Amino acid sequence: MDKIIAYANLPFQMNSLKAWEEVKMIVSNEKQHFNTAHYTGEWTVISLRSPGGKAENILPDILSEAAFDDTELMRRCPTIKALIQSFECSVMAVRILNLKRGAVIKEHRDAGLSFEKGEARLHFPLTTNSQVKFYVEGKQVVMRNGECWYINANLPHRVSNFGETDRIHLVIDCIVNEWLMRAFCGAAITYAKEPDKTNELKMIVKELRALNSETSNKMADELESGINLNHG
Repeated sequence: MDKIIAYANLPFQMNSLKAWEEVKMIVSNEKQHFNTAHYTGEWTVISLRSPGGKAENILPDILSEAAFDDTELMRRCPTIKALIQSFECSVMAVRILNLKRGAVIKEHRDAGLSFEKGEARLHFPLTTNSQVKFYVEGKQVVMRNGECWYINANLPHRVSNFGETDRIHLVIDCIVNEWLMRAFCGAAITYAKEPDKTNELKMIVKELRALNSETSNKMADELESGINLNHG
């Protein structure tokens, strides 16, 4: 794939109601999300799979020396465990993320976390509401219970929950392989917009003009002509 994927609705399904009934039994294990600078209100995490298999480890740390393993909480969520076991790719962190009513995740980027860089973050909504607004690169992504959505976390994204209920997602980090690539081939994909390189080109033109040679000025003329055609 030459284009960068912004988000995609993947052909995976799960029984979100059954999974939510299981998750309700372990909510006492939720911990405040570690990245407090990026949100307001309450945003909590339950770790089902982590480096070393420790439930208290809520960091999806791919650089950890410890191998990813199920925590003791995973066995209490058989519906989610069955879903994970059906995946034919390596699964890293598995977490329950609860954006509580009134909470806002500020726009941010998770560097390097994208399909094109070999990692895919999948969201399965367990319970949500119509006032949850999830944006990736300025475009709203509407996710319904039980669906599976890939989100390019390397792009700017933000979420708000101004509904009357919590927004609870199962979030799975996977390693991209041939099996997952095939799933993307059958997905409804939205691609990222092409980056605007106008400012970068203008800087190059300025540097070429500073050289003030026949060749550099000719190159600058050609670049300026391209900029004007694209933005005229």
